[in-house]
Amino acid sequence: MLSQYMEQIETLGLNLFFAAIFFFIGMAIHDVLKQGNVPKFGRFIVWLVLFLGCAGFIAKGIIQMSWEGSGIG
Repeated sequence: MLSQYMEQIETLGLNLFFAAIFFFIGMAIHDVLKQGNVPKFGRFIVWLVLFLGCAGFIAKGIIQMSWEGSGIG
């Protein structure tokens, strides 16, 4: 039974790994911004860039799932 779902388990594990990496990157950036006394505008720009990176990754996953579901990919 496990061998039937191996590809799905690998995909889920990889997505969880990337989510954990984004979380740890966010925590590291938060720590650097806090210790560096960065102004609010600078913090906003840094978090915006990080959010756009995460949003792009999520959009890629959604597009990939929809294409695979329709038989394109």
